[in-house]
Amino acid sequence: MRSRSNSGVRLDYYQRIVHRLILAHQEPVTGLFPASNVNSHAWIRDNVYCILAVWGLSMAYKKIADQDEDRAKCYELEQSCVKLMRGLLMAMMNQKDKVEKFKMTQSPYDSLHAKYSSKNGLPVVADNEWGHLQIDAVSLYLLILAQMTASGLQIVFSLDEVSFIQNLVFYIESAYSIPDYGIWERGDKTNHGEPELNASSIGMAKAALEAMNELDLFGARGGPASVIHVLADEAHKCQAVLQSMLPRESNSKELDSGLLCVIGFPAFAVDDAQLIHNTKDAILSRLQGKYGCKRFLRDGYRTPKEDPSRLYYERWELRMFENIECEWPLFYCYLILFHAFQNDKRSVQEYADRLEKIMVRSEDGILLVPESYAVPQDLVGFEYQKPGSQAREVVGRCPFLWGQSLFILGRLLQEGFLAVGELDPLNRRLGAQKKPDVVVQVVIIAEDNEIRDKLAEHDLHVQTIAEVAPIEVQPARVLSHLYTYLGRNRKLGLSGRKSRDVGILSTSKLYSLKDRIFAFTPQFVDLSRFYIASDNELMIDILKGEINFLKSAWDLLGRPLVTLVLKRIHLDQDKIPLAMIQTMRKLKSGYINGTRVMLGSLKDFLNTSAITDLSFLGSTEDGYPDRLHPDVQTYLDEHLLRSFSNRSTMNLRGGQLRPRHLRRRMSCKGAIKKTRSINVDSDNLGMEGPSPLTERRLSSVVPPPWLQANKQGHVSVFATTPEEGPTSPPQLGGELGLRENIYPVDPHHSRSAIDRRSEFVRQQEMPKILIQRHRAETNFADTEVEELIAMLRETESLEEQGDILQYLVDTQGLDFNTAGLGLKHKSDDNAAELDQAFMDDVMLELSTAGAGGSGGVGGGDGCGAAAGGEKKKPPMLPVKVPTVIIDPTTTTTSTASKKDLDNANATATATTGIPAAPVAPASPAAPAAGCSTNNNSLNNNDSSQSEGMLEEGRVVTVRDLLKGLYEKACQQKLWGLVRHTAGMLGKRVEDLGKAVTDLLVRQKQVTVGMPPNNEHTITAPLPEGELRQLIHDAYGDDESTAMLTQELMVYLAMFIRTEPQLFHEMLRLRVGLIIQVMAKELSRTLICDGEAASEHLLNLSPFEMKNLLYHILSGKEFAVSSVARGNLSIVSCKSSRVSKKSQIGLGDPEGEDALIATIDDRQGQWLRRRRLDGALNRVPRDFYSRVWTVLEKCQGLAIEGRVLQQSLTQEMTPGELKFALEVETALNQIPQPEYRQLVVEALMVLTLVTEHNMVPCLGDVIYVEHLVHKANQLFLEDQRKVQGDATLCCAKLKDGKEQQQAASGMLLCGGAAYICQHLYDSAPSGSYGTMTYMSRAVALVLDCVPKHGEKECAIS
Repeated sequence: MRSRSNSGVRLDYYQRIVHRLILAHQEPVTGLFPASNVNSHAWIRDNVYCILAVWGLSMAYKKIADQDEDRAKCYELEQSCVKLMRGLLMAMMNQKDKVEKFKMTQSPYDSLHAKYSSKNGLPVVADNEWGHLQIDAVSLYLLILAQMTASGLQIVFSLDEVSFIQNLVFYIESAYSIPDYGIWERGDKTNHGEPELNASSIGMAKAALEAMNELDLFGARGGPASVIHVLADEAHKCQAVLQSMLPRESNSKELDSGLLCVIGFPAFAVDDAQLIHNTKDAILSRLQGKYGCKRFLRDGYRTPKEDPSRLYYERWELRMFENIECEWPLFYCYLILFHAFQNDKRSVQEYADRLEKIMVRSEDGILLVPESYAVPQDLVGFEYQKPGSQAREVVGRCPFLWGQSLFILGRLLQEGFLAVGELDPLNRRLGAQKKPDVVVQVVIIAEDNEIRDKLAEHDLHVQTIAEVAPIEVQPARVLSHLYTYLGRNRKLGLSGRKSRDVGILSTSKLYSLKDRIFAFTPQFVDLSRFYIASDNELMIDILKGEINFLKSAWDLLGRPLVTLVLKRIHLDQDKIPLAMIQTMRKLKSGYINGTRVMLGSLKDFLNTSAITDLSFLGSTEDGYPDRLHPDVQTYLDEHLLRSFSNRSTMNLRGGQLRPRHLRRRMSCKGAIKKTRSINVDSDNLGMEGPSPLTERRLSSVVPPPWLQANKQGHVSVFATTPEEGPTSPPQLGGELGLRENIYPVDPHHSRSAIDRRSEFVRQQEMPKILIQRHRAETNFADTEVEELIAMLRETESLEEQGDILQYLVDTQGLDFNTAGLGLKHKSDDNAAELDQAFMDDVMLELSTAGAGGSGGVGGGDGCGAAAGGEKKKPPMLPVKVPTVIIDPTTTTTSTASKKDLDNANATATATTGIPAAPVAPASPAAPAAGCSTNNNSLNNNDSSQSEGMLEEGRVVTVRDLLKGLYEKACQQKLWGLVRHTAGMLGKRVEDLGKAVTDLLVRQKQVTVGMPPNNEHTITAPLPEGELRQLIHDAYGDDESTAMLTQELMVYLAMFIRTEPQLFHEMLRLRVGLIIQVMAKELSRTLICDGEAASEHLLNLSPFEMKNLLYHILSGKEFAVSSVARGNLSIVSCKSSRVSKKSQIGLGDPEGEDALIATIDDRQGQWLRRRRLDGALNRVPRDFYSRVWTVLEKCQGLAIEGRVLQQSLTQEMTPGELKFALEVETALNQIPQPEYRQLVVEALMVLTLVTEHNMVPCLGDVIYVEHLVHKANQLFLEDQRKVQGDATLCCAKLKDGKEQQQAASGMLLCGGAAYICQHLYDSAPSGSYGTMTYMSRAVALVLDCVPKHGEKECAIS
């Protein structure tokens, strides 16, 4: 026999070790490894790590297989790996029902078990007896399965197994939002069984998702059916959350050595080299010892102080474990592998030497890796005094197979038997290398030829949907539906993907299905979603954000492709909005916001885009893999017809889109210029409701006219007032197309606004009586519902309709049926019916006249009648009918009384200057009593007419009326009303749950409601319904603010995804406070009072709202300028756009709207900074860990009646998130943001006292507010001495009156919490700075600080 080469001999040595230490323990039946000789349980995680050495050795043999027995050894080792991986697969497949259930519930009790019996693969402990939910274990299994398959092993045998593994991918897909028990099976480190979000689990899941994507489980022999699909967005969410958490492991563990497996082998989950470096350094500096690394700080496991009789720890006893935690040699094995992959030979050698010193030699000379080292019981005292000085002893298993296996892998790498690439055939280790810049491809497609031609006028040439064929363009929801077929398996009872979310990474690919190619539009453009989608500027803003996101997040083959369809609904008054044109030009230029883009057509990009094959849609289970699944076939057929076809009726754009029979309706042609129901007396409009309507009363002083005849011919949802016949000349329709909602208006200049309202109002003074008639003294509470409904029909002001509906909702409920109400109940029975023929004539005349402008609101909501008639028709003066309004919502007709008719005539004359024709008496009794027309009499007309009327008895609830109002307001961009009605209808932001999750998983808690009384904190992801209920409860009846809260949460989530740096040093986002500060900022810049400011705030368009929020988060100065139609626009102060924009004003010199507040830079600057930082809960760097040091030296810190006890330092470490949240909760007791900020400054002074070790102990409980008030006192004394600004208010020598005022809680300067406004507005540094006064206060108030000696105090 040929002699063995040296390498062969050495490998045989390792093979003997692996056989004796590892393979000897493998169960012959299941292939699993028991935990030890006495414990037959097999943990998924430990089993996978155990087999890695076997897999590594098999690959080493494969390379030198120069003799048959080497090939045989190689095969034998490979089959051991396959046996173990299949053993775990069988054990998990036995629990397939759990996998199915967990997709829905995500409950710890429905999770796969973390350990099984090694004898038979069955469960060994009950669902609730163990922390089974360990996403990192299942993820590790999938990751290694992928790596082994890529290295050539065949582990998965059947398509049923493939679909099970596809479902395991769904199981770990949302790891970023599922708290679990983590790598140490503990959850919270007190081990009370509370799961928490663990960075190590999220990192492992991200690695598994990326490794599994597009992997063929049958290896080289597979086909399309054996490929696993992962939605790229899910892996990216895991990455984003992981990056925001590192180097922290979880809320209770500020650091964990387990993260070594995430930043290095096997996961390689972090792409940012700097973050990898920081995390490793943090672990080495705080957890490394002589015998390995501690798992985490204050880990009591196996320490001499641990009480072995119970599993959990008391919170106070955690402090005992400090400095005596066990040290684990396992982590040296990880560090050796980490540096081997980095190709850092020196560090590899260093850790190999360290490891060798602490390994245990067995009788036959084999080196064993022990589980852990603990301090012996009798040396604990010395170890406390001088950490790291005492010798430790081995505790736990020896050999510890998990560590032993990694040790052998490290040895194989060190001796050159393996190259790093062989342990990582999927090349995950290259993730952190610099990638080339991504070029984002953008395709714009026009809905039809008309839009294409409009774009061509601007030199933008695009194709229509029809022209891009054979490529089919579909909305994102089609893709999300197709993905629900992924992983379905009838035999196993698995239902496929549950989450309906498809992100921008998934829609930026092309998809092939048999011989068809699909492109999908992104999810955010789906208009069926929420009202913010009807703000074009916001949609453009989101698009820019998504393109920017693609630049950083895209890591697939090919370039990302964003497909957008420009539709009718995007047009503004039939023109393409300027903002869209500008954006398209920018895209055409090749750069947008620093991202490279290419604008082109779909066929240009076919070769450069990523294309995914949707092969899983075949009917594989029925034996026809080449045919589409029948359900998919029918879904696609239906959808192709519907997807982008003209569903424009829903989009409320003008009459021309409505089916013809809906347009034929009686029209009140003069309704547009009908005298506006203007209420100058705003005090009693809508205020008389049972609950104080002040907050939510949306009636701006000048209610914007509802029936603005827009170019598209918007039509009232409700019937118009019966006071005027169709007598007014149609020419007015054109003039009123100016859609200005000068809105909201200050009470002071409401007059000028009214005069500006529209052309004819200027010419004539309105008859007083009319305004009086149904307002002024009308008290809602006393008015019967009947009259309200009649008023509702009559008023054209959306605002007032909002008020009436609000009252109806309060008193009658949303489902109150309004049909049949609102007739003038005084009308006598003798009101004769109109002569049929006469009616027919009038109807025909009117419906043709009004056809041009009338149209209405789709979707079955009420459509009223009005006309923005065409100019060609002659004025139909002679026909003056007591207006019969046939309104499909109510199917009853309003009648007009004699007085009203006379009034109507008078008005017609007054406003138009044309004498009104006398009323043509329809029947002798009509003028006197008004005429009530019976529906039946109309229904026997020719069918074309009666199609427009609906049968009697149709239920029209208040909800239907509200929907009509909502859609109308959306269309007219009356955002205040939109928010209010959306709230009343209980609409919720589609992505609300997702937005809140996005914030929470990045360790930001969210509170809703106004402080201090009803703030609710959201600490864990909640289902949409519960969230909405919570927000609703927090704001009571204030629907608009509740809606605004949801909207702001969505924007905050957008910002935290794209610009996480805005949120540094902020732990809680208090949405209620942010809303208050937004209103305060507006009142400051617009110089108006609070109520007007909140009115302005609620009327900002979603885009401006997001803009304002951005300015407040980033602390940038901004100014508010007014653009056309009274909408406000937020601009950064530094920019020159301010001056340009302000000239567009509203064209009247004294309009306060157009006024840009000129800000004196110095005055109020610090007050504003403190107010913003306080509201955003922003604190200085390392603030919480420094407060921990203060707390350690005193008995407690009292803030606003809440005491932080010293015992908190016993149970929590300084950097622990749980501790930071405790401090945060105490600070949040303070309602005034600027006052809160001074308290934070006072705490900072205390931290300086402790850090400079001025005193050994700070004494008893410290009342932090005392320090602030003392500082205020010192400040006022100084002010009196130097005659500063404060002498005008607080530093005045008080006389009786002022003392009385002070006693009642009012400071002259309006400073919060009895602190002078001027102190809030002082800079922190300088001899009159707040920090100086705080330090003096500390010296005076605390007994422990020496009172004599130099007072010079250097404060950085």
